[in-house]
Amino acid sequence: MQGKIIKGIAGFYYVNVVESGIFECKAKGAFRKDGIKPLVGDDAVIEVLDEKEMTGNITEILPRKNELIRPAVANIDQALVVFAVTKPKPHYNLLDRFLVMMERKEIPVVLCFNKTDIASHPEIAELKEVYTGCGYPVIFTSAREEENISELKSLLKGKTTSIAGPSGVGKSSLINLLQSEVKMETGSISKKIDRGKHTTRHSELIVIGEDSYIMDTPGFSSLYVNDFEKEDLKYYFPEFTPFEGQCKFNGCDHIHEPGCAVKEAVEEGKIHKIRYEDYTEMYRELKERKRY
Repeated sequence: MQGKIIKGIAGFYYVNVVESGIFECKAKGAFRKDGIKPLVGDDAVIEVLDEKEMTGNITEILPRKNELIRPAVANIDQALVVFAVTKPKPHYNLLDRFLVMMERKEIPVVLCFNKTDIASHPEIAELKEVYTGCGYPVIFTSAREEENISELKSLLKGKTTSIAGPSGVGKSSLINLLQSEVKMETGSISKKIDRGKHTTRHSELIVIGEDSYIMDTPGFSSLYVNDFEKEDLKYYFPEFTPFEGQCKFNGCDHIHEPGCAVKEAVEEGKIHKIRYEDYTEMYRELKERKRY
């Protein structure tokens, strides 16, 4: 049988097999010998030990398409980044750092701005203006009014989605709405999973539909962009791409160079000023870190 690891606690891995339910499994010793640690999000082959008790062994981890270190998770199809339109107002620089991180991992992003029920039209219009031009899908929701929740669900259908965002933006309310209709026949498995409830926070995939999973990503408060060269940063701003090769100098970093097509695009309003300012701030940070 083949399924997806949705949680791992104290050497036990919980594997969701579509139409069969969740099996409590141990990983075979061969994985330790080969230095492989099963991750939440892994697609795994299991052998069933007891059909009634729903226990088994993981015999094989299928090839991963990607892997995140923090949180430790594999095979993410996309990231849903949740910010509030207001209360709290979006922290553009934090959001742009996360987008750079996902561009580096080649993980597509859906941007979700929540709390439209208490936002003004100018606040919504500014966010639309800044981010629709970057090529990211943007959705505006109200968890309180359940606005655009069905549209959001359709964006997550058939995918494994990591949900990230700062505290206070209504992320938990959205997650509750996304999984509200799911009734899983898990038998005594919920009691088994409960043993890890009051211990360290674990990564966990939540089943929201057939072959559709979401994962709440904790620890999203400050992101340092420092594990690559400053010259590479420009490639993680997708709206710069149409202007590559149009600058006066080859290898232009779009900072101080004359005849820069990207800076001209900023002046003409083709690239949003807020995004460009965040680019220059991250570039300076990378330059400073290189010095030490």
